[in-house]
Amino acid sequence: MLKCLLMVYHTLTGGTLQMVQAARAGAEGEAELEVRMLQAAQTGVDEVLAADGYLFATPENLASMSGMMKDFFDRTYYGVLERIAGRPYAAMVCAGSDGAGAARQIARIATGWRLKAVAEPLIVCTHAQSPEAILAPKQIAQSERARCAALGEALASGLALGVF
Repeated sequence: MLKCLLMVYHTLTGGTLQMVQAARAGAEGEAELEVRMLQAAQTGVDEVLAADGYLFATPENLASMSGMMKDFFDRTYYGVLERIAGRPYAAMVCAGSDGAGAARQIARIATGWRLKAVAEPLIVCTHAQSPEAILAPKQIAQSERARCAALGEALASGLALGVF
């Protein structure tokens, strides 16, 4: 029976999407694993319960995770509480400044769910600071996408091998 890695994300300007796509490409090299990539708005309790591990990815908005990621966690939190304890997770943040606030929010929610962090949050900083730069479509550098792919590969391998 294949294990499942669920990648839940939100994107507005495309940066987070590029990060998740890279992570998915890294994870899909693992034959013993199903990788599901879903937008936060499309993800509910059933999808969370069906997964064996998670990758949460969000843009940084006003030093926080995006509202759509927060909505995902709000809608699913109590429905999976005490039912997914011990499962592995990692987080990615597409940040305009430092991304620490968004990463910290995800970590607090994951702690409440009793998930096991298997990597430090992966933060890609675009340095977008003006209104125009913040709203502009993002292009994530290949070196940063390679980091995302490596995280996806590590998560997938750990799940498939039962390390996590």
